[in-house]
Amino acid sequence: MPTPEPVWHSPLTGLPGGEPEPVLVVKLDNTRNAQPHAGLVNADVVYIEEVEYGITRLAAVFSSSVPDRIGPVRSARITDIDLLAQFRKPAFAYSGAQRKMYPVIDKAPLQDVSPRRGGEGYARDSSRRAPYNYFLDGEVALQRAPKASLSRDIGFVFDEAVPPGGRTATDAQMKWGYASAGFEYRPKKGTYAVSLNGVKAEAEENKAGQQAATVVIQYVDQNPSPFYDKGGGSTPHAETIGSGRAVVLRDGLGWKVQWSRPSAKEGTTFTMADGSPMAFKPGQVWVALLSKERKATLTPWTWPPGTEPSASATPSTTPSTSTTPTGSPSGSSAG
Repeated sequence: MPTPEPVWHSPLTGLPGGEPEPVLVVKLDNTRNAQPHAGLVNADVVYIEEVEYGITRLAAVFSSSVPDRIGPVRSARITDIDLLAQFRKPAFAYSGAQRKMYPVIDKAPLQDVSPRRGGEGYARDSSRRAPYNYFLDGEVALQRAPKASLSRDIGFVFDEAVPPGGRTATDAQMKWGYASAGFEYRPKKGTYAVSLNGVKAEAEENKAGQQAATVVIQYVDQNPSPFYDKGGGSTPHAETIGSGRAVVLRDGLGWKVQWSRPSAKEGTTFTMADGSPMAFKPGQVWVALLSKERKATLTPWTWPPGTEPSASATPSTTPSTSTTPTGSPSGSSAG
């Protein structure tokens, strides 16, 4: 009997089918005025990053499926430069940037398909008000970037099987200065319903809104950058090269893990307490870049019945909501 050919799985979602395709990263607005987002349900990976004044923007990574309507598109920030380098040389779509950011973008390993390189693929939607009405045809954007890199291993590991050792985590909430994000587990779908800035994250294409198979809360060093807007607001720089703590959520459970990315060209790995890779659930991944000075609130953050570690297996610690693994009250913080 002939040996069946192995099925290719996307390194960005863990889902089977197809073959490596070019990567397109699009910067999106993330205020209530941006909703409903267009095309976001088709992203392989979605990053939440803080910008000026404590608001956030999204960096949506497309490869497995590239919609012909993505938006609303907004401007680039310094955090994008390091973040995108792990994809090698992706196409990068954004509406603009501070003038002194352009030399940095020009030197970065990416294919610039912003309007300053040509307006093909961009259009205003008259049914929405500016600046939340700028949309992109992703297929046209990739046609403008024939040398865009293909999807590759960026450190993610996927497995349908649920890893051991997870605590119950059916709700996660996190805040920035003037922004927030929430992820509520829906058992019937097996995904986390996304909320942004206190409201359901709506989608033009799906009444169910945005849904995440895996949620990563990645704690990062974050410092002011030399880039300021016209009002004097400093753009924070989230350091995604290095290492630190993270929390991974999937299937209604959560794990405290460590993340590591030794250099810009390398991907980001997530490791469990025993040193084994943290397996994500196949599907769309959301990564919230959260300053390590902040804390996400996870509910209920308790051990599922019958899985509590024995006293001898639990390190002796002073009880607190962030370190005690059993009996944590609803709304425990975890970092």
